[in-house]
Amino acid sequence: MHEVGSGPSQIKHKLEHCSVVLSSEVVVEVLSRTRNDWEAAFTFFLWAGKQPGYVHSVREYHSMISILGKMRKFDTAWTLIEEMRGGRTGPSLVTPQTLLIMIRRYCAVHDVARAINTFYAYKQFNFHVGLEEFQSLLSALCRYKNVQDAEHLLFCNKNVFPLDIKSFNIILNGWCNLIVSVSQAERIWQEMCKRGIQHDVVSYASIISCYSKSSRLYKVLRMFDEMKKKKITPDRKVYNAVIFALAKGRLVKEAANIIATMEENNVTPDVVTYNSLIKPLCKAHKVDEAKQLFDEMLERRLSPTIQTFHAFFRMLRTKEEVFELLDKMKELGCYPTIETYIMLIRKFCRWRQLDDVFKIWDAMREDGISHDRSSYIVLIHGLFLNGKLEQAYRYYAEMQEKGFLPEPKTEEMLQAWVSRKPAIEGQETDLEPNQLENDTLKKKVKAVPSKFDREKAYLQEPETRRVTRERGFSFWEQ
Repeated sequence: MHEVGSGPSQIKHKLEHCSVVLSSEVVVEVLSRTRNDWEAAFTFFLWAGKQPGYVHSVREYHSMISILGKMRKFDTAWTLIEEMRGGRTGPSLVTPQTLLIMIRRYCAVHDVARAINTFYAYKQFNFHVGLEEFQSLLSALCRYKNVQDAEHLLFCNKNVFPLDIKSFNIILNGWCNLIVSVSQAERIWQEMCKRGIQHDVVSYASIISCYSKSSRLYKVLRMFDEMKKKKITPDRKVYNAVIFALAKGRLVKEAANIIATMEENNVTPDVVTYNSLIKPLCKAHKVDEAKQLFDEMLERRLSPTIQTFHAFFRMLRTKEEVFELLDKMKELGCYPTIETYIMLIRKFCRWRQLDDVFKIWDAMREDGISHDRSSYIVLIHGLFLNGKLEQAYRYYAEMQEKGFLPEPKTEEMLQAWVSRKPAIEGQETDLEPNQLENDTLKKKVKAVPSKFDREKAYLQEPETRRVTRERGFSFWEQ
């Protein structure tokens, strides 16, 4: 199902000749593995629904609706929701969670209006619409950085849904941890004071985290002392934010003392606590101290998370170290995510080790992770900057075949090269001749009008120039 060029008809043909016994677990697993290829997932979903002895449950419908929403196939998703209603005779499978999935997907693409309309559709499905449902909408908006819209909605509906500490904390957390805006966070903090809403431990956890991420150590410590004076007992999130701020400020001993204080107050350090120390240490290239904390985690029987390994991956400098750490994380039962592979593709492209780039690219599929839009964009840009324009163009075509929308910059780069290619045929380049079947690929790639400025030299003849790198930046060789 992951093969390039396998359209719905080919996938359906393959499915009809397989003899798998379907169950809810099997269907959910297949949908999970094909979540970045909506056509493959939807073809399988439709085929599975017609098999004898199997009927889709709410879980499978929700998985498919989530995939369709992620790929912006909202009309198809609503068709499935109508199917879930069961018509006039059958029981409805639609739950408030079904509509919440749609709300979150609309929020993810910043279509706030449709997210709000879906919220008001609760009544059409005879669902209760109360403060808890409204707060779920606010959380979805904030989760995908629509914090300003969420705040506006909160105040506009204050007569219908009374302002309370939880609603304010949702908005505060959005400004603090999603947008990370100190000024906006402080404004909401003051607004809570004006309206007589007392800050709780969740409020302090959010504002301290914001100051911590913004490297405002003195404000972190001030707020930490303030909450203790108000006899608000710090929770694990507060301690973790303080530890992160101290470690980020290279006060490792003081951060370790906070861990001791946690344990004295019967707050057990968790993997996030150790990540709060390990991340800044890795960033500061204090490898030995970071490894010591990693070993301490294992001694405490805390399983490292993907964030733990990402911190170590970012500071590695050789491919041997990268593959050794990949094996180590799998050995510990922590498997790479698509974010891991994207990070490594970008890293190997920066190191100009293209063999390892493709090794990682193939490993994604072997691990059951289908290539998504972000992975294609990172690969195409990496190949382009390494002068492998023919290969970049091939993956650009493959990306469009799968229905992924390329970034404008990707289109500009490759359309610039394609438009200039006939004019420079015969010029010496570092590419192998006849590597690209240009006519075939041009038919596969949709014609997109370029918006670039043709007078810019770096876009006029990119294939004749090489890239040099200094201190993490890429430059065209003069």
